[in-house]
Amino acid sequence: MDARFLGIAELAEVPSVAVVVDVMRAFTVAAWAFARGAEKIVLAESLDEALALKARHPDWVALKDGPAAPGFDAVNSPGLLRSVDLGGRTVVQKTTAGTVGALAVKEAPLVLCAGFVVAEATARLLRERGGEGVTFVITGEDGRADEDLACAQYISRRVTGAGTDAAGYLRRAAGSRAAAELARGVRQGVHPDDVALCLEVDRFPFAMVAAPEGPLMVLRPHGMPSLTDGAPI
Repeated sequence: MDARFLGIAELAEVPSVAVVVDVMRAFTVAAWAFARGAEKIVLAESLDEALALKARHPDWVALKDGPAAPGFDAVNSPGLLRSVDLGGRTVVQKTTAGTVGALAVKEAPLVLCAGFVVAEATARLLRERGGEGVTFVITGEDGRADEDLACAQYISRRVTGAGTDAAGYLRRAAGSRAAAELARGVRQGVHPDDVALCLEVDRFPFAMVAAPEGPLMVLRPHGMPSLTDGAPI
């Protein structure tokens, strides 16, 4: 597989397959939202759009980076979200990097959003549908976030080598600037377990596929076991 690793600003053309990586924390949070029962996640372009969507759909759950804010129901923290019942709900997510990266490649025929928690499911879907070329979008720190690059490289290796050891990639992510800032409480809207939750490999059995639905970019789980019969949906 021909893999490219680019920051958002380096995207000069629409890729045929894009994997948008945000380990700490947007797409770890998204995976947890689906695990807690969310039906879909709308990726908002701005805080104003997120609030406007929430105003039109009061039953939707609006989520953002940073501290709690009026109009928003939750913050971008897996540790905080893991205890929230989202059964059948729609989540509106706006973050600094992850949602921006997904929207930057919204015209790509296949867009996956990923972190370590869905690494194997993402690699499996790439093996099934990815073709020859995949662009990994490194969202954090203008494309320099080592936790995102490590995860992207790990997924890339998993596409062609199922026995790839995650340990070295996880060490890089654990030593990243983002991990240090979360651990020290530099960022707001943080739970003490956030870093550990972001570094759980293959916590969830589904990939996450983003695609336009009308005017919105919507993220949905792919391959999540059905609650009724255990078959993939």
